[in-house]
Amino acid sequence: MNEQKLFGKRIKELRKQRNLTQEELSEKLGVFQKQIGNIETGTTFTTMANIVKLARIFNVDVKDLFEFNHQKSREDIINEISEIIINTPDEKLKTIYRVIKDIAR
Repeated sequence: MNEQKLFGKRIKELRKQRNLTQEELSEKLGVFQKQIGNIETGTTFTTMANIVKLARIFNVDVKDLFEFNHQKSREDIINEISEIIINTPDEKLKTIYRVIKDIAR
């Protein structure tokens, strides 16, 4: 995948993490909603000024917008889940179990 598409995927991921719609992000950035869609699909890129604004909107460093390999490995995810389970009180553990079991079906 080329860098422009990876950048777009990263912007979409950050937007969704912050529960923003494309419309809300476009208003904050001061661009048309269609431009956000084009950036997210990798159809177009954006200006350096907008990259700086995006970093501010998402409360990350500019370099973090270009962090394409930030996903956790399977082993890291399993370790983190194990840590959560170990530190969860018994009364909540049953709920976690039911949720995991339902999702895994």
